[in-house]
Amino acid sequence: MDGPTGVVFPATADGRRSTTALGRAVVADALRAVDPIGARSAEHETDWRRGYVGHFRRLVEAGLLSRDAALTVARDGLAALHTRMRYAPPDGGPETTPAEAFASDDREPPLRTATVTGAGPVERELSLPYRGQRLRGDDLRRRLDAWVDAGVIEPSCAEAVGRVLANPDWLDLRDQRIVVLGAGAEMGPLPSVLRWGGDVVAVDLPRPEIWRRVLHTARRHGGRLHLPVPPDTGDDDAALTAAGADLLHRLPQAARWLAGLDGRLVLGNYVYADGATNVRVATAVDALTVELTRQRPDAALAFLATPTDVYAVPGDAVAHAERGYAARGPARRTLRLISGGRLLHRNYPPGADPGINDSLVPQQGPNYALAKRLQRWRAAVARDAGATVSFTVAPPTRTRSVLRNRALAAAYAGAHRFGVEVFEPATSNTLMAALLVHDLRTGGGPAQEHPWRDETYAAAHGGLWRVPYAPRSALGLAVLLGLGGART
Repeated sequence: MDGPTGVVFPATADGRRSTTALGRAVVADALRAVDPIGARSAEHETDWRRGYVGHFRRLVEAGLLSRDAALTVARDGLAALHTRMRYAPPDGGPETTPAEAFASDDREPPLRTATVTGAGPVERELSLPYRGQRLRGDDLRRRLDAWVDAGVIEPSCAEAVGRVLANPDWLDLRDQRIVVLGAGAEMGPLPSVLRWGGDVVAVDLPRPEIWRRVLHTARRHGGRLHLPVPPDTGDDDAALTAAGADLLHRLPQAARWLAGLDGRLVLGNYVYADGATNVRVATAVDALTVELTRQRPDAALAFLATPTDVYAVPGDAVAHAERGYAARGPARRTLRLISGGRLLHRNYPPGADPGINDSLVPQQGPNYALAKRLQRWRAAVARDAGATVSFTVAPPTRTRSVLRNRALAAAYAGAHRFGVEVFEPATSNTLMAALLVHDLRTGGGPAQEHPWRDETYAAAHGGLWRVPYAPRSALGLAVLLGLGGART
């Protein structure tokens, strides 16, 4: 079959599958009922690749009008995406919506489940790898307090991790099936859950290099790994490395396998792909989420949010940033003056409550922004429907995908000059796994009156919300300062 298959962008009148047309339309539809002027502005944006930043900010601002406004933006954005995106079957059949694909006759052979039980020890105490040490107990509490004082994490993040420290039995996750979509991702909870003796259902592409790495992790720890394998394979190592489920191209096959698993599912979304494929994969996972929660209403959802997005933040974060701005040194005052105000301008208007933190990085592009915003919308809508949802803003982290981008790698290397801490992957994924445990044991955390407050709860943003300067106004300087120390 010519052209892409699986979850694909819709074809325009001239036959092209335009990511720009899709992004513009989804943002406009999300805004239309709440902010019709903003919707028209998005529709008429002529330079979407550079101009998208303001429209994604407007999605957050429009939702601040009320809880209903935020949920309307989320529901309408999701609906716009799912009615527009298409599913092109691998066998060349007619295109449908992703939702309709689940009702079609799936000619793919059913996957079966292979289980690997690790031979390593089971940990029943939370510990955090940090700068060559493994922090436990009071040492970990002191590190959390230091992060709060520095503005690296929100106080609620320290409180949530503290509750896990105080309840080590919470780490026993054998009563859950933690589905890790994107099992090979550096930011996922797979290593921690296996270390704590839990059950992980691993889903990733059928690529042997991914599964060799995942299986190595599973055998080192004391948990159990369940993975999808072709029906005609055994359990030897060669067969296990043939594991995998292709969410993008064989979505119904993956859904049928997951729906047949025993136990309560926790559907964790940790997938990532480069460029436009990120939107396709994000849409596939969201369609899978809708289908599985229809069949398994008790399923919980888990998401890691990017810190490089737009968020409403509490007045306490604004006040923290303002104190830093007032205390800035003469060199930075002069730099702002000679740049005509383009560099190092204040993060928030004084007294804003909530403030709007705009940490979007234009170089990451509109497809990345849409894929991540889709997850935020799903979290808000699912929580409103009564589902248990773990949604946590993760810190800036030196993942492989970041370090492949020379400008982002340099910005991360220079970020500490402006009060932003960039984490190593092992620290990030363990911290985020602890917050997942907290949310699963507390029904998704405390109830909040507005979705923006759900998004700020337990956030570990690395300092982006509390630094004195609007992040993009310091980005170029961070790149210059970090060029010499960026890792490649």
